[in-house]
Amino acid sequence: MSVKDPSVPSRQDVAALPPWLWPRAAYVHVPFCAHHCGYCDFAISTGQDHFIELYLDALAAELTQLSEPQPVRTLFLGGGTPTHLTAAQLERLLSVVLRWLPLGAGHDSEFSIECNPDTLTADKIAVLADHGVNRISLGAQSFHADLLAVLERAHDPEEIARAVERVRRRIANVSLDLIFGVPGQTESLWRDDLARALALQPDHLSTYGLTYEKGTPLWKRRQHGQLRALDEDAELTLYALAIDTLEEAGFQHYEISNFARPGRRCRHNETYWANEAYFGFGMGAARYVLGRRELNTRDLQRYIRLALSGESVTWQSEELPLPERARETLAVQLRRAEGIDRAAFRTQTGIELDAVAGEALSRHVEQGFLADDGHRVHLTRHGKYVADAVLENLL
Repeated sequence: MSVKDPSVPSRQDVAALPPWLWPRAAYVHVPFCAHHCGYCDFAISTGQDHFIELYLDALAAELTQLSEPQPVRTLFLGGGTPTHLTAAQLERLLSVVLRWLPLGAGHDSEFSIECNPDTLTADKIAVLADHGVNRISLGAQSFHADLLAVLERAHDPEEIARAVERVRRRIANVSLDLIFGVPGQTESLWRDDLARALALQPDHLSTYGLTYEKGTPLWKRRQHGQLRALDEDAELTLYALAIDTLEEAGFQHYEISNFARPGRRCRHNETYWANEAYFGFGMGAARYVLGRRELNTRDLQRYIRLALSGESVTWQSEELPLPERARETLAVQLRRAEGIDRAAFRTQTGIELDAVAGEALSRHVEQGFLADDGHRVHLTRHGKYVADAVLENLL
């Protein structure tokens, strides 16, 4: 189902729909990057900057399929590297996005954009701030040049602090991404990364364990024996260190990989972890509307051609039956610190939580991976260490 489908509710009916059916959040994908980082398997495009203007045309064409503007509470521009665009191109992008996806007024609206430290010039920051961007997600990854080299990141460690300083002149809310489990990373180096990140006084920190996605340059190097991955015990030590360090610094560990100061959680990503609906536009973007999941083509030229000709850019589409939707809701909500509220789960899915995974829940409670007070189920500290295995067993 595209958002232009005649079964989509009228504007006046939208407000009555619950957030797991009709979006209050929107994601817009900007695939362009100066360089393909070794671990990245996102829908990106390098060496194709001559297509940027056409891509913006195509994105505008896809957005017109909304037929009328759809107000949202959160907007997230990701990539790729949205700030790889020039200031003028950024201004064009933000203008068309806000035309079709106006952000609600008030303190609870959130407009995030992903950035690399070496792309945040003063003129680009001014464009972002002037268009209402109020949250920057900065891909720091590490403060050590040798680890950045392993990850094939293009920026220097010193550029991170300079970027944060420039951003804070116009935009207060700053989040930093860090990666642990990098080949050659020691506990001492990770401790130093956390300390240097905290010294910049971010509002939010994401700590992601390095994954070797099949087909990426990093995966190929591992396959050829050119680098050695950290073992599971070493990665677990680094993850535990992050939890202890950041919680001691006053951050709330509100999702498996995410930490925030009070009041600074990423509300857009909380939409995903609640398994609520969201719009998605651009090459490779996903959306979840009226119970149907759709994924756009990851081919840049195909996306441009289809969008400009008024054809669907959807590559995959599925509508899960209710039992599968309930299991999916269980899996994503359990990533949150607050876990799953039984009454809310029943309201959202129409199915009792124990009917979905009652025996498995009890078994994992006995094993110490889950806590269950009869009203809410959540991962224990030990459960967070093996969260992927717990979720797989529950499903």
